[in-house]
Amino acid sequence: MHRHLTADLTATVTSPVEATLGVTVAEHVDRQDETFSVTLDGQDVEVQDVLDEVSGTRWHMIRDVQPGELRISYAVTAAGGGASPGVSPLERIRYVRPSRYVDLDRLESVARAEVGEVVGEQGVLDVADWVHEHIRYVVGSSTVTDGASDTYLARRGVCRDFAHLTLALLRARGIPARLVACYAPGLSPMDFHAVVEAAVEDRWVVVDPTRLAPRPSLVRISSGADASETSFLTVHSGGLSFGTLEVSAVADGDLPEDDHRSTVAIG
Repeated sequence: MHRHLTADLTATVTSPVEATLGVTVAEHVDRQDETFSVTLDGQDVEVQDVLDEVSGTRWHMIRDVQPGELRISYAVTAAGGGASPGVSPLERIRYVRPSRYVDLDRLESVARAEVGEVVGEQGVLDVADWVHEHIRYVVGSSTVTDGASDTYLARRGVCRDFAHLTLALLRARGIPARLVACYAPGLSPMDFHAVVEAAVEDRWVVVDPTRLAPRPSLVRISSGADASETSFLTVHSGGLSFGTLEVSAVADGDLPEDDHRSTVAIG
């Protein structure tokens, strides 16, 4: 299945900026006709490419970008979703711990009471089902500082909030789990999407508690402990006023069916 993916971002730089971009698909995605550009007032901006060799995430750093109108444009045709290697011993340690938005220490008793013991594929699916059934998808209902416990209390959020709560419940029950930022053909409203990969034995399986897009069509951008490690734009210094974001993800032919009742691997 070929997926045609684009992302266009605009912003106004108000004082010299250093930032990291995460909009290109992962290194191990089969890519065709890929273009990526960063311009300031129509002139090319120097970009430093940084590869995370463990996750395959391709980061792009820009430094000392002077005031002006910034534009980031990306397009690619992806022939696969970006399959992940098996679960490593280091990942088993890293992805079972609390992280910036996954405050699982506040939710351990909740996980014990609500999802109980989590075993194998069915246990992972049961956790995603619980989040899907108890959290409402409401655009604009959360803030960038909300963590998993905030989502649990509010009972509403967007895809990153669904993912953070799912991560917390899984990790609280001893299941290594990580967030994957991705392009998602079929997603509505269209945007970058956040889903969860959980370790089942020695492999990663993906669940999407929002159920807003078919998992077999997903294309990986980045993987990390939570949204703080997978952001499409991180400003390290300087001043930047975000403008617009347009994301498109279209697959050739009919989208695959997905009832979310069985496990799927990205790629």
